[in-house]
Amino acid sequence: MNADDLDQPRPVLAPHDLQGMSINELKQYIVTLQGEISRAQTMIESKEAHRSGADSLFA
Repeated sequence: MNADDLDQPRPVLAPHDLQGMSINELKQYIVTLQGEISRAQTMIESKEAHRSGADSLFA
C-alpha cells in the first residue's frame, strides 16, 4: 500500500454567513443542504453495498 491508496483529507466547507440571508434564502439554503445530505447518504449506501459484495468474495 502506498500513500496514493489512502483517502486524502477533503476540504471542509466554510459555513455561510446566515445573518445576511433573508428567510427565503435561508429556506433555499436548507433545501440545498438537504439535497447534499441525501446525495451523501446514497453514496454511503452504494459504497457499503460494494464493500459487502467484495467482502463476500473473500469470506
